[in-house]
Amino acid sequence: MQQTITEKIFSEHSGTEARAGQIVECPIDMVIGNDITTPLSIRAFEESGAKKLANPNGFCIVLDHFIPAQDIASANQAKISRAFARKHQLKYFFDEKDMGIEHALLPEKGIVVSGDVIIGADSHTCTHGALGAFSTGMGSTDIAYAMITGKNWFKVPESIRVEFVGKPAQHIYGKDLILELIRQIGVDGALYKALEFCGESLQYLGMDDRFSLCNMAVEAGAKNGIIAPDAITQAFLAERSLRAKPKIYASDSGAQYVQHITIDVSRLEPVVAYPFLPSNGKSIAQAVKDNIAIDQVFIGSCTNGRLSDLRIASEILRGKRVHDNVRLIVTPGTQRIYREAHKLGYVDTLLDAGALISNPTCGACLGGYMGILGENERCVSTTNRNFIGRMGARSSEVYLANAAVAAVSALHGKIADPRQ
Repeated sequence: MQQTITEKIFSEHSGTEARAGQIVECPIDMVIGNDITTPLSIRAFEESGAKKLANPNGFCIVLDHFIPAQDIASANQAKISRAFARKHQLKYFFDEKDMGIEHALLPEKGIVVSGDVIIGADSHTCTHGALGAFSTGMGSTDIAYAMITGKNWFKVPESIRVEFVGKPAQHIYGKDLILELIRQIGVDGALYKALEFCGESLQYLGMDDRFSLCNMAVEAGAKNGIIAPDAITQAFLAERSLRAKPKIYASDSGAQYVQHITIDVSRLEPVVAYPFLPSNGKSIAQAVKDNIAIDQVFIGSCTNGRLSDLRIASEILRGKRVHDNVRLIVTPGTQRIYREAHKLGYVDTLLDAGALISNPTCGACLGGYMGILGENERCVSTTNRNFIGRMGARSSEVYLANAAVAAVSALHGKIADPRQ
């Protein structure tokens, strides 16, 4: 039987010949919680009468949304997770001592690997599909069920094959590829489907770009995004102490897809998603023509807070100064990224340019703290969502873009083209 990579992962885990549309129960390799969602799961876990985790080494808590605590409520949320981690002696628990945004931190530490089935009570858990794993977001009650049983139920998704062809031009990154795809198919164009990314263009994308690509699969409604492991993936894994031995899968040549999409990357220019949907993509040429003045630039998040993003921004900002009317906030994805950026001189360059550099946190992305927008303010952001009120006031506007567009826009005080 010819299968997609997603079907193969479910087949191996469920012990059945999994096909799209089939309901399967399978063990979970890694369950991920954070400071917002985990307390709900803990309450359901304890109300069930469960005394211990079914798979303690397959459960991870990362405090990243409101850490350090924004207020008393967020402090109490974190307190619940800390107490649970101590009680169950969790091996994988991360707070201020070794902090990071969960979807940047876990691959960095080798806690998620190729071939895994991964669930998390965060919609952007699909990020880890860049490693060739099935990874998806689920609700807090679903997380509790996995904590209790070590398993969960899934409907095996149909797959859409997205082939990227051509060599990316200057300042075209994984962010642009996914924004272009979402522009084409819409925010529900892949509803409960697996977006399987492939094609010759991937050889030009490092892991940072691949994580960015899979991260936003959910913005097209997808159940998961996934890339078959190759030499680039294996090199990334080889640099880490891994939780488990990776299992490498690839789709068969005769596998069934519900749709085939081809995007010529060589013809693509940087994409900017206008408010208020990630699908509202425009070319950078159109954005420049529209002369959009901005108040803030944010570079960070689980989408684009990695070392390459800080490098791109520092190269553009070196020896220059952020526009007087713009606040530039930079949030490294993890402490390790922060440390490496400091060693390489990126941090000094960004500070000299007028940037504020925060600790790793999801705060600004979700409009929690560390970069909230006021009434009618505009922000160019490397995050993944630009819904009404996403980063603050309901009258504010968020324009999604790659790190190069964000950095050069900070210099000009309006959306600008990094190629000029």
